[in-house]
Amino acid sequence: MNVLLIDDEKELVTTLSERMEIRDIDSEWATSGEQGLRMIQEQAYDWVVLDLKMPGLSGYEAIQAIKAARPEARIILLTGHSAPEDLDRALDMGADLYLVKPVDIDDLIALMQGGGKQELS
Repeated sequence: MNVLLIDDEKELVTTLSERMEIRDIDSEWATSGEQGLRMIQEQAYDWVVLDLKMPGLSGYEAIQAIKAARPEARIILLTGHSAPEDLDRALDMGADLYLVKPVDIDDLIALMQGGGKQELS
């Protein structure tokens, strides 16, 4: 499994990446939507874990660009403060799932390994 983490919180993406590597999951990270899109254009990822609210390129714009460049990529949104209508809009645009921050690394990995079908309690 190959994962790209995109979030403007550098500490979050570096920590998640380190914890994924410990679990033998290949991961890379970006701290902006623009940087993440450049990476997606150069390499395919199985999963993209994306913050919905970032400065610059918004999560919505990133979802559209990711799906245009790599329609097969699965997207999990990480959000700390989104209204239900924001999440519905993102899911309608092509995101597959969402998790609320702070995210539990084991829950995130379980969702990816289960193909996004596992329910979390």
